[in-house]
Amino acid sequence: MKKFTMFLAGVALLFTNAADACTNFIVTRGASTDGSIMVSYAADSHALYGALYHSPRGRFARGKMLPVYDWDSGRYLTDIPQLRTTYSTVGNMNEHSLIIAETTYGGRPELADETGLIDYGSLIYITLQRAKTAREAIHMIAKLANTHGYASSGESFSIADTEEAWIMELIGKGFKDNGKGGNLNKGIVWVARRIPDGYVSAHANQSRITTFPLNDPENCLYSEDVISFAREAGYFEGKDEEFSFSDAYAPADFGALRGCEARVWSFFRTVANDMDQYTDYALGHNPTNKMPLWVKPRTKISPKVVFDCMRDHYEGTPMDMTQDIGAGGHHCPYRWRPMDFEVDGKTYTNERATATQQTGFWFVAQARPDVSADRGILWFGVDDAATSCLTPIYCSIDAVPECFDLKNGSMLEYSPTSAFWLFNRVTNFAYLRYDLVSADIRKVQSKWENDKLEEVRKIDADTEPLKEQARREALTRYSVDRAQELFARWERLNNYLLVKYIDGNIKSENGDVIDFLDNNKGLEHFVNNGHDKRVPGNIQQPGYSERWKRAVAADNGEILEVRKF
Repeated sequence: MKKFTMFLAGVALLFTNAADACTNFIVTRGASTDGSIMVSYAADSHALYGALYHSPRGRFARGKMLPVYDWDSGRYLTDIPQLRTTYSTVGNMNEHSLIIAETTYGGRPELADETGLIDYGSLIYITLQRAKTAREAIHMIAKLANTHGYASSGESFSIADTEEAWIMELIGKGFKDNGKGGNLNKGIVWVARRIPDGYVSAHANQSRITTFPLNDPENCLYSEDVISFAREAGYFEGKDEEFSFSDAYAPADFGALRGCEARVWSFFRTVANDMDQYTDYALGHNPTNKMPLWVKPRTKISPKVVFDCMRDHYEGTPMDMTQDIGAGGHHCPYRWRPMDFEVDGKTYTNERATATQQTGFWFVAQARPDVSADRGILWFGVDDAATSCLTPIYCSIDAVPECFDLKNGSMLEYSPTSAFWLFNRVTNFAYLRYDLVSADIRKVQSKWENDKLEEVRKIDADTEPLKEQARREALTRYSVDRAQELFARWERLNNYLLVKYIDGNIKSENGDVIDFLDNNKGLEHFVNNGHDKRVPGNIQQPGYSERWKRAVAADNGEILEVRKF
C-alpha cells in the first residue's frame, strides 16, 4: 500500500497542543433541513499544509503488510497486516459515506504510552479504508489501538454514516512493565455515545462525555474496563452510574473551558435556545455549570448554516473578537500566538475561536440517506474558514483536483497552482483591513456556496441512472472541474482586491465584486477621473474605527494633537 504509506508520512505535521488543534460540529438527520448527517472539521496547525488526501480502493495479496507512521512526526511506528481489500477514501470520508473527524483533548499526561504503535491519525485513515458504518468504525478503532498499542494522547472522534452520528472518546492507559519489556496496560479505555436524532453536538479539544448509560448498547458503547481502570488509578470513587469519563480522564482547567468549550458553546448558542445560561462556563468562570453533550436546535439546520458556523469569532458575545482594542483599527478578529500574555504580573488570554488563522484544511461532510452512499459530499476548503470557500467533492471520486493535490507545493514550497497558497495570499491581505476586505470575500463565498448547493441537486439527478463506474467518473469530473473553477475565481478575486484596496485607499466602483467576477469586468468596473479611464476617480479613505482613534489619542495624544495658533 505504498500510496497510503506516502500519504501518512506526508501529512505527519498535525496538532501538538490545544492551541493548534481542531473543532467538530455534528448535525443528525432529524436536525438538518435536507435529512443529511453533517460533520464539520477544521484541521488547525501552524505547520499543516492544506491538501485533499486520497487513497484508492486496494486489493492485496495475502500476507501483505501496511507500514504505519505517526501522523504528528512522520516517525515510523510498525507494520500491521493489510486486508485483502480496502475502500477508497477522500479526505476524512470513504466511498460508503463513512465520516471520521477528530479533536485532541490530551487528558492525563501519565496515560501516554511511549510503546504504543498506532497513533490517532492512523486510526482515522486506516479505519476509513476498512469500515462501512459508524458502529464498525468504533469497533475497528478500539481493535487497532488495543492490538498494537495506542501512541497518542486523549482524542475525541466524530464518527458518522448515512444513519447515525456518534462521539467516541478514548485515551491510553499509560505504561506498566510486564517484566519482559511489554506493557500490561496496552491499549485504550473508551466510550462512544450515539447522538439522538434531531439533536446537534460538538467538541473542540476537551473531553465532553460525562456520565453515560451502562446498559444501552443501541446508544452507548464502551470498553469493559473504562470504569475499573479509573478506580484502580485513583481517578474515581463512587457508584458505576456516577462515573464521568471526562472528569476522570481529562479534568478541565480554565484553558479547557475558555479555549475549547467556548467554541462548542458559541455553536450551540447560534443554533439553539437558552444557551446564555452557560456563558459563565464558556468564559471559564464557573466549571460546575457544564453544558449538555448535545442540544436540540430551534429550527432545522441547513448545510450553509454549518458552513458559516465554522466561520465564528464569537460575534455578539462577551468574547467578540472584533470589538476590543486588540482588533485594531479595522475590527480584525485574530490574535497572533502565543495564546497568553502577561502584563504587570497578571496573565491574560487571547481568544481561540472556531475560525482561526492556522487552519490547514476544513470541511463539512454530508452523509445523505436520500441518495446512494457513494454520493456523499465532502464540502472541502483550505486555510482560514472565515475567508476561504468550500467546494463539493463527492466521496467516491477517483482523482484529486490539481489545486488540492498533496504534491502541489508544501508549507515550505510556494506553488502558483496551489489553492492553499492562493487562499492564504487573499486571507493575509484581508487581515490588514479586515472589516472592508472581508465584506467582499463574504459576498463571493456566499454566492459560490449557495450556487453549488443548488447545483449538486442536478448532479444527483443526472447521475442517479448511471452504473457505478460511469457514476464515479461523472462525479470525479464534476468535483475536479468545480474545484479548479473555484481556484480560477479566487485568482480573479485576489487581483480585484489588490486593485481596489492598494495602499490603504478604496477605489470607487461601477458595481460590486460579484458583478466584477460574474461579468468578467475589467478596467471599466472602476470609476475613473473622467479624463483617462486608467486613472481612478473618487478615491475613498475611510480611516480607522472610532475606538481605535480614541485609544491612539489616549496613548499618544500629547504628541499627535493638532495645535491651533
